[in-house]
Amino acid sequence: MPTTLLTGFEPFGGETTNPSWNAVRAVRDSWTGPGAVHAVELPVDFASVGRVLHDAVERYQPDVVICTGQAGGQEDIAVERVAVNVEDPGVPDNTGFQPVDRPVDEAGPAAYFSTLPIKAIVERLVADGIPAHVSDTAGTYTCNHVFYRLMRLLEQRGSRTVGGFVHVPYELSQVAGLRRPKPSMSPETIIRAVHLASEVALEAHDAALSRA
Repeated sequence: MPTTLLTGFEPFGGETTNPSWNAVRAVRDSWTGPGAVHAVELPVDFASVGRVLHDAVERYQPDVVICTGQAGGQEDIAVERVAVNVEDPGVPDNTGFQPVDRPVDEAGPAAYFSTLPIKAIVERLVADGIPAHVSDTAGTYTCNHVFYRLMRLLEQRGSRTVGGFVHVPYELSQVAGLRRPKPSMSPETIIRAVHLASEVALEAHDAALSRA
């Protein structure tokens, strides 16, 4: 049976919650198949997050990996196309570290493309009434760092595991009471989006195996 690994981040930037971790944890807890779903919370820490991701992949040996993160101010679900080999966030991580124009991996290529069926995922979400689009930039913060680390790891492993990254908006509770409202989405919708993305990725993975 197939195995899916979902990751989300801990809170950062003064927030007390992170919708990405809330969503992947909820998908894990409500998953009824096919296969098993595991969820891992990642630290917003450039120095340690790659190791935590690596350990999770080694532990669960997944067929599909979908990493998720919060994109504050974003209106919809962004299915990321490309991870770039640069760290230049403009703000510090949760340890206070702020890299400037530094590569994620000095020995790595300039970029990696997602191996998830990104357009099929967007189509499924939109068909379900969830706003979504393919994004061509995952930023230069820890989200992009994790995305790049994931794709490099999968390449080095030489496995058929597919992986990529999805950004989610703020939850409604994070913007409640603000004088100037910011875009947000209900937690139920975010959870549904991650669930559907996982289903589509598994379907594509199974189809690829059947053709091999």
